[in-house]
Amino acid sequence: MSTVRQLETPGLNLYEQDFFAWTMAQAAALRHNRPEGVDWENAAEELESMGKRDRRELESRLRGLLMHLMKWVWQPEKRGASWEATIVEQRKEILKIFIQSPSLKGHAEQVLTEEWRDARRLASIETGLPLSEFPDACPWDTNRQVLADWWPE
Repeated sequence: MSTVRQLETPGLNLYEQDFFAWTMAQAAALRHNRPEGVDWENAAEELESMGKRDRRELESRLRGLLMHLMKWVWQPEKRGASWEATIVEQRKEILKIFIQSPSLKGHAEQVLTEEWRDARRLASIETGLPLSEFPDACPWDTNRQVLADWWPE
């Protein structure tokens, strides 16, 4: 593969010049068990970055789910298919994250307090209700309620 040869050229920093070509070269070097073709430092950073990206996606989806659950409870007169679809979709996507990365299940519980605070602030803005209308802490169990097929009434 030409990108592998380019990577082996002294002084050429393929990682900075063409990220896609660099990823293909790295994959080829690993598949062919060619450690001399692996850009170890950048590969390690990219792998860490992938894990962090998944963690951020989980946090974002959890925040969105909490916000819509709050709106569902505190504005029942405005419930609609859109809110319901968002709640179902967020739960489905969180489940996909857990299937792909089971170790992130514990992370959801760890960040629930922080995500609740952010979701609470966003729910206040979206609903027009004062922040004080929403509890300071999440009143629901993460696994049995928030992430399950449960609907608050």
